[in-house]
Amino acid sequence: MTDLKNTRLLDDVHTPADLKDKSRDELKQIADEVRAEVIDAVSVTGGHLGAGLGVVELTVAIHATFDAPDDKLIWDVGHQCYPHKILTGRRDRIRTLRQGGGLSGFTKRAESEFDPFGAAHASTSISAAHGFATSRKLQGKDNHVISVIGDGSMTAGMAYEAMNNVGGDQIRQLVILNDNDMSIAPPVGAMSHYFSRLVSSRSYRGLRKFAKSVVKPIGLENASRKAEEYLRGFAMGGTMFEELGFYYVGPIDGHDLDVLLPVLENIKAMDRPVLLHVVTQKGKGYEPAENSADKYHGVSKFNVVTGEQQKGAPGAPKYQDVFGKTLIKLAETDDKIAAITAAMPSGTGVNLFAKAFPDRAFDVGIAEQHAVTMAAGMAADGMKPYAAIYSTFLQRGYDQVVHDVAIQSLPVRFAIDRAGLVGADGPTHAGSFDVGYLGALPGFICMAASDEAELARMVVTANEIDDRPSSFRYPRGEGTGVEIPEILKPLEIGKGKIVREGTSIAILSYGARLQECLKAADMLAAQGLSVTVADARFAKPIDAELTERLAKEHEVLITIEEGVRGGFGAFVLHHLADVGALDTGLKVRTMTLPDVFQDQDKPDLMYDEAGLTARHIAARAIEALGRGDAAAIERLARA
Repeated sequence: MTDLKNTRLLDDVHTPADLKDKSRDELKQIADEVRAEVIDAVSVTGGHLGAGLGVVELTVAIHATFDAPDDKLIWDVGHQCYPHKILTGRRDRIRTLRQGGGLSGFTKRAESEFDPFGAAHASTSISAAHGFATSRKLQGKDNHVISVIGDGSMTAGMAYEAMNNVGGDQIRQLVILNDNDMSIAPPVGAMSHYFSRLVSSRSYRGLRKFAKSVVKPIGLENASRKAEEYLRGFAMGGTMFEELGFYYVGPIDGHDLDVLLPVLENIKAMDRPVLLHVVTQKGKGYEPAENSADKYHGVSKFNVVTGEQQKGAPGAPKYQDVFGKTLIKLAETDDKIAAITAAMPSGTGVNLFAKAFPDRAFDVGIAEQHAVTMAAGMAADGMKPYAAIYSTFLQRGYDQVVHDVAIQSLPVRFAIDRAGLVGADGPTHAGSFDVGYLGALPGFICMAASDEAELARMVVTANEIDDRPSSFRYPRGEGTGVEIPEILKPLEIGKGKIVREGTSIAILSYGARLQECLKAADMLAAQGLSVTVADARFAKPIDAELTERLAKEHEVLITIEEGVRGGFGAFVLHHLADVGALDTGLKVRTMTLPDVFQDQDKPDLMYDEAGLTARHIAARAIEALGRGDAAAIERLARA
């Protein structure tokens, strides 16, 4: 008999097919080795640790039972996909997670045939899986489709829209509800496991079919079905899913392979929608994560032995904390102020506000659409709601921003966190589009902070706007280190400011690239070129007086923003065209994020790739001016 303790089984697992001939004891050891591998890898790269540790056994069981990539396995969000990546041929690159040129921190179609659908936002998996299941039917194929969704993602309406459609279509599809926090229905020990195996078995399904044939002729079919349904619902919490058309199995222990494997085998034989409810522990198997309040959801590099995370050098406050603390200060004298966030209280600074004013802080879960319209309702009734939502997640509530807020001119204040590029989380989390999609809305006031002091003033400014919606955007991470005044005065709506006076080149910055603009001005000054640098502050309403003055007094005007084409630079061009300023020979250049989805890397490297650093700005100015030779531009580009 092989001594498993002295054998590294994971070394021989290169694809899920390598799990097929393994015994349960061997699969348990492989799960232990995968867990150790995840811990060691994330200690080097940082990333989403707790979610992955919670699904190790589930991942092993799924891949041992089903036949990926022919069978389609879709992970909701993707935070929990690291064990999946290890088992699907990417173990040799697992220490490149979230690094430039490395593996994505989420599932990604371009990365592997075992990732049939990319994800990084929540609650998409059931819909996508239903698309695969429907396609399978239309093409006459016979593969399985499995989606794994966490209980947090089940707060989003999209999940229920999908389940309602799946239940109505009655196409074979397995939804695995990974319940790792709120426990829709806690397991009740061995009896629960036994009952779950029982109701998923062929013999039980056969008996059920026979019983239906007996009771139907005597008119007791409905009563019989309801009695069984509600008995199981009472014991296990499955009535809601049964009403949606799913065959409910669970809850079962998501860490027990002796339970998972036979249940999955039984479900595999079913030809209808099934919801398997597994209960797992986030951070399972790593004590520091198990004992942490957030279960090490997202971590920086850490010491595996102690669990201590690597901390950056103390410096300027984080933008999110500046927002939270400023809002607290305002709320001390204004009891109409409230804060709403969608599952991101600590990421947005709303957690600070919640500690000070727990009755006026609302975390609605992963439900951005609801968050926006809830804020609209509060504003319509005289409150001053601040909806603090990441730029990338606000996209999910855009129809509500248009229909429920903007058309009604309701004074919802949108605090838009994670503006611009965000580093390791990559293109799915970049705040690239809000300048354009909010600036397109009539009556909307759009601001962007160039530093933490400006952000504090914008929070105050938004509080004074009572007749229309407003927004202010700010980046991830720490500010620039400027002092925040004790007394904060609101900004004049639609007014920017000159930061540095010059004569030949004007650089108009919207947002946090202002410091790079000032560095570019220094580079240009070293070549004898006089540069004006201005902070636009507002994209809408645009500062007409400032913009026209810069156009009139300079030969070149360059706009800079941390957003894609069609945003601030486009607004400037439209205004200058309207007033005829483009007919004077003015050379205008708009610098934006490139027209691509940039892969993850360190933020400074991403901005360098995007062409939005000081040397790129200076080189663009010389090119536009037409006075610098090619060598001068090349020297700047390589500086």
